[in-house]
Amino acid sequence: MPITRRKVLGLLAGAAAAVGVPSIWISRMKTYDGPVSDHFDGLHFFDPDGSPPKSLGEVLRWQFGSGRQRANWPTWVPSPHADTPPPRVEGDKVRLSFVGHASWLIQTSGLNILVDPVWSMRASPFAWAGPKRHNDPGIAFDALPPIDIVLVSHGHYDHLDLATLSRLAEKFSPRVITPLGNDVTMRDADAAIKAEAFDWRDRVELGGGVAVTLVPTRHWSARGLFDRNKALWASFVLETPVGKLYIVCDSGYGEGKHFRRVAEAHGPLRLAILPIGAYEPRWFMRDQHMNPSDAVKALADCGAQQALAHHHGTFQLTDEAIDAPVIGLGEALDEAKVSRERFSVLKPGQVVEI
Repeated sequence: MPITRRKVLGLLAGAAAAVGVPSIWISRMKTYDGPVSDHFDGLHFFDPDGSPPKSLGEVLRWQFGSGRQRANWPTWVPSPHADTPPPRVEGDKVRLSFVGHASWLIQTSGLNILVDPVWSMRASPFAWAGPKRHNDPGIAFDALPPIDIVLVSHGHYDHLDLATLSRLAEKFSPRVITPLGNDVTMRDADAAIKAEAFDWRDRVELGGGVAVTLVPTRHWSARGLFDRNKALWASFVLETPVGKLYIVCDSGYGEGKHFRRVAEAHGPLRLAILPIGAYEPRWFMRDQHMNPSDAVKALADCGAQQALAHHHGTFQLTDEAIDAPVIGLGEALDEAKVSRERFSVLKPGQVVEI
């Protein structure tokens, strides 16, 4: 079957969520302008302990190369769960509701906090192509409680969803905490988005004794072909009444330095939320996405008491089967002699309370 221009654009839109390769017009977006630092050279951010993003040639080799084995996901895999959160959670308690992919609602100390909220049908710059949801969000948008804070980890389309941020701004007008440069993207799209940008290691008071620190993570960021690493990426350490939550929205493993440094600087950690999906083919994804075995090593490195898995089962960004991350996590835990109860997998709409 001949490869049409539309199909090529669709495949590149599929790559966009994982590796930032959408249409040319997006490259005209405004980008960050700030002082040079140990991870910003005046034009691009970089991770001194990471790896640069793959080249366009490598992207095309992955997408169109011979021998590619891309699993077919079922069209629709509904979750049997749906959450209707309470308006607020007070006192020494944290309630975590899994929305899907890397999206969470965290309720504690009277605050309602969303992480990387994506309610759109596609994680893509296009409405007609790119990774499409395989299940509904675990919380219907109209069932959300009043949202006070939004944490956005970086600019890839499966994490920074402008349509959802605009809906949240219109309905709740929350503070949006994000790494440097992503605020430019948000405000350029919708001036109503109350974006506040911070650097690695900045600590931000959120209210009610809750604070968040942006920490380095082994990843990168882009929205277009010509803005790679012109905005920063981060993980989050959230201080709550029950302890610190380490929220890793996207990361490779590398040598594990990032996770050990978080343990040294912020430990002990009560909970880690760790990605386990979007990892095949390994030659392409190793530097930017963990597989289940990597996630188990990351748990050991950061030393969290407990872990929750995410970044799987909603958008097909890469080549593995829809159930491969969950199966692989169980096998990796058994091999490492770690209890499966210590590293749990939720379906959208399921809730954990601490």
